Amino acid sequence: MAIKTIVLVHGAFADGSCWAKVIPLLTKRGLKAVAVQNPLSSLADDVTATHRVIGMQEGPVLLVGHSWGGAVITEAGNHAQVKALVYIAAGAPDSGQSFGEWWKDYPPAPAAAEIKPYGEGYVALTPEGVRKHFVQDLPAEEADIVYATQGPLAARCFSDKVSVAAWRSKRSWYIVAAHDETIPPAVERDSADRMGAETMVLQSSHVPMLSQPETVAEFIASAATKVAG
Repeated sequence: MAIKTIVLVHGAFADGSCWAKVIPLLTKRGLKAVAVQNPLSSLADDVTATHRVIGMQEGPVLLVGHSWGGAVITEAGNHAQVKALVYIAAGAPDSGQSFGEWWKDYPPAPAAAEIKPYGEGYVALTPEGVRKHFVQDLPAEEADIVYATQGPLAARCFSDKVSVAAWRSKRSWYIVAAHDETIPPAVERDSADRMGAETMVLQSSHVPMLSQPETVAEFIASAATKVAG
C-alpha cells in the first residue's frame, strides 16, 4: 500500500501556515496532511515536536521538510513510522554535521545579510529580507503576512549536529529552488546528488510551496505513491 499520511515540517522564519496552500491540495488527492509547529529553539526540541506529531498518526508516514526543517527531518526521519523523506529547498546535513556546517563551503545567499538578532539568542529576517530574498516571487501582501507570522530561530540551531542522517537509509526526494536567495541553489543541487534523491528543479524562490503549491503538492503525492507503507 502507498503511504497515505504526510507530515509537514516548516523551517526557520516560518510556521506551520507555510503549508496552508499545499494541505488542501494533498487532501484532494486522498492524503492526510498535518503540519508540525516547531518551537525553533533547538534541533532536539524541533525533533521532539516532529516525533510527537508522527507518533499521533496511524501507520507509515512520508516526512516533508522545508529549509531548516530539512535538518529536522534528517534527524526525526529515523522514527520507525517514517518511510521516506521529501526535501523542499531544504537543509540536508550528513551524520555528525550541523546545518551551519552543511553549507559553510558555499558563498552566502543574499538573505544572510538580512538575518538580525531578535531578542537574546534568537534571530529573524528583516522585512526587506523576507520581501526581496525569501519570498520574492509572492505578491507584496502575501510577503508581508510571511514576515508577520515568521518564527524567530534560536541561533544555536545553526550549530546543533545531526546524529544519524535518515537519508542515508531511507528513500528521498528533493525540490531545488533555482532562484533561492536564502539557501544557495548550488548546495541544494549538490545535496540532492549526494543523497541520491529523486530531484525536481523549480524556477522559484525559497518558498515554492507558497509560489507553486500545485507543483509541490503533486511532487509530494507522487513520492507517497512510490513508497510502500
